[in-house]
Amino acid sequence: MRTGPAVPNLNVSAGPFSFLEKGPFLLPTVIDLNMSELGIVKTEYVDFDVELQLESGRLLGPLTLAYETYGRLNDNKSNAVLVAHAWTGDAHAAGRHDLEDRKPGWWDDMIGPGKVLDTNRYYVICSNIIGSCFGSTGPTSINPRTGKPYKLQFPVVMVRDMVRAQQLLIDHLGIDSLLTVIGGSMGAMQALEWGIHYPERVRSIIPIAGTGRASPMAIALNALARQAIYNDPMWRKGNYKPEHPPADGLALARAVGHISFLSDPSMQLKFGRRFSARDGQFDFFGQFEVERYLAYNGRSFVDRFDTNSFLYLAKVLDLYDVAWGFDGLEDALSSLDCPSLWFAFTSDWLYPPYQTEELIEVLRKQDKPAEYHLIDSDYGHDSFLVEPEKFTPKIVEFLDRLSAN
Repeated sequence: MRTGPAVPNLNVSAGPFSFLEKGPFLLPTVIDLNMSELGIVKTEYVDFDVELQLESGRLLGPLTLAYETYGRLNDNKSNAVLVAHAWTGDAHAAGRHDLEDRKPGWWDDMIGPGKVLDTNRYYVICSNIIGSCFGSTGPTSINPRTGKPYKLQFPVVMVRDMVRAQQLLIDHLGIDSLLTVIGGSMGAMQALEWGIHYPERVRSIIPIAGTGRASPMAIALNALARQAIYNDPMWRKGNYKPEHPPADGLALARAVGHISFLSDPSMQLKFGRRFSARDGQFDFFGQFEVERYLAYNGRSFVDRFDTNSFLYLAKVLDLYDVAWGFDGLEDALSSLDCPSLWFAFTSDWLYPPYQTEELIEVLRKQDKPAEYHLIDSDYGHDSFLVEPEKFTPKIVEFLDRLSAN
């Protein structure tokens, strides 16, 4: 097992790109480790000398998975919780890597002593997905057949492949059964795949702000993001140098994605029609505050994420269909026997509530133990990061019932 920084020149402490990232007009952040009761944590790495059979038919191996754990595994190994991260997230879900970290892990308000995922009770695991650039095998990793980074030689993967890789990690940790798998967005997809394909290893799942399959609109937005990157001459068909990425294309691609994470009410609340105070209103290149916000966050994203990894993970989202390999949705969901707790958000237009409700309707017809809550929030797809207090009491109750049984 190896420990150390996941990828040089990338800020591995940065979490998912959320509405909470305010931009250049923030006051300096004062670091207080009491804000994160877990204190200093470290990312660990495990190598698997295997070749993983992918849904595409290709083989991927050997594999490295980056992960973090919080809390302690109990004697009968029954308190393990797997947290699955979203598109551009990482294994750093809670705590801080060092005293200089500007902010803790991306779900720090959820994980720790006395929190929703109480580390006095649960052993919490967060694994970086394959295809990413934060320590797990992906396009930036060395291809053992060439001795050079994979880049576009990396195979296309699916959510189901990510879960297969995670199962290797759970085996490595000596855990036979997970109390629950919980995640938002792409994390919700992973939770659902765990429940369907590894029913003997999962006692429950908690999908948040997810979907059973990517909609044409979601695919269209990712298509625009791809074109922004492809049209940047620095991309060079994936053969760019890490120190000279297609920064303009990736920043624009991220801006397209970020808009889909928000909502009209949240943008009205945050920006309104305010014009940038530093620009003249009749300056041709003057910008509204919302424009400056998108530009700033796009630029900061370039500093922490690899372009090819972004493209591969966008493809993962586009390809997602829980019914892949089954005779339809009903056939796929018939394999989900464990209790499930689902959340959708009223203003989420990336994965709107009807997409979760389509799954719930099938599960209820099949008399499956599925609990669903539609949460009223103005913060769009990012609601699960911005307003956790609106739904986390339901998670605590759900886990209490599971533990009691």
